[in-house]
Amino acid sequence: MTPQANPRGSPGADPLATRLPVTVITGFLGSGKTTLLRRLLRHPGMNRAAVIINEFGEAGIDHELVEASSEQMTLLGSGCLCCTLRTDLQETLRDLFVKRRSGEVIDFDRVFVETSGLADPVPVLHTLRGDGLLGAQYRVEGVVTLVDAVNGEGQLDAMLEAAKQAAVADRLVITKTDIADSEGVTRLRRRLEALNPFALCTTAVDGELDPSLLANIAPSTLGAKWDDLDRWLDPVTSGKFAQRLGDAARYSSGRGVHDAAIRSFCLWFYEPFTWEVLNAALQALAQLRGPDLLRVKGIVHVVGERGPVVLQGAQHLFHPPVTLEGGHEIDPRSRIVFIVRDIARESIEALFAAVGALAATRAQ
Repeated sequence: MTPQANPRGSPGADPLATRLPVTVITGFLGSGKTTLLRRLLRHPGMNRAAVIINEFGEAGIDHELVEASSEQMTLLGSGCLCCTLRTDLQETLRDLFVKRRSGEVIDFDRVFVETSGLADPVPVLHTLRGDGLLGAQYRVEGVVTLVDAVNGEGQLDAMLEAAKQAAVADRLVITKTDIADSEGVTRLRRRLEALNPFALCTTAVDGELDPSLLANIAPSTLGAKWDDLDRWLDPVTSGKFAQRLGDAARYSSGRGVHDAAIRSFCLWFYEPFTWEVLNAALQALAQLRGPDLLRVKGIVHVVGERGPVVLQGAQHLFHPPVTLEGGHEIDPRSRIVFIVRDIARESIEALFAAVGALAATRAQ
């Protein structure tokens, strides 16, 4: 689905402000997702969180470890959340919202979805963004991916799922640093920053993580400040970001077979889009290379809109765009971040240029 119209709705409405944030916590087997979630839920600021846990196997036990930490916890049956259980996830989210409204469960203010270690998080994002009813009640806050400092490099080398989990993350959390050698941790961090330079990378010891790192990952209101939008696309300062892009090139020769095929880059556009050009470019890209578009997110300027437009998508599905209120010190340039598999930056640049040129010719 591509953006087809301004989705603001009625004047003065702020649909983002009333939607409950959903954070997807993923990571390969043994990365420490349950430990982190259990400790996170004990924090006073997280005592109203609802939790949905997916386990792969005949008997789930992770939910028993977390259950005491959350008043509202739901276990999805055996199976992989990225395939057979997507319908279950939709039904669970709808059921939770209905029970919240009727007072049957706590008045939760956020939802954590813990995937199985084998899950591809992109179809999970599809579930959350492709269901119109869910979209009126929930918004995707972001993807948090845990990577084991002891086994992470080997998993990135051997398992495509591990590389994709890291590539689509908004937050990368390196775990088990207390039992890994420091050189290995440094090497893993550099590799992750080369694989996904657009994610904030931090560490957690024994599951301890500052909850503020998981808050406000994505714009939450129409009145979001430009600094908030800037951090959403690039959660580090521009100087450090430039350094990390240099690290990406420096360490690319040492990357594994899976993450070597994954690229992250940002395209800048100096002229505002028309809805026609933006829709056509995104639709063509999704049709031609949808399966290889792991994540797309951007802040673009569109002719006639009062402020910048926030874009989010994964593979062939794009979330309806949201136009934010204009403000001071808004960067006049548009920028779109792409995390892709086996797609050259130049080919996407050429596609946008061709669509723009075609639209200009038609307008003459």
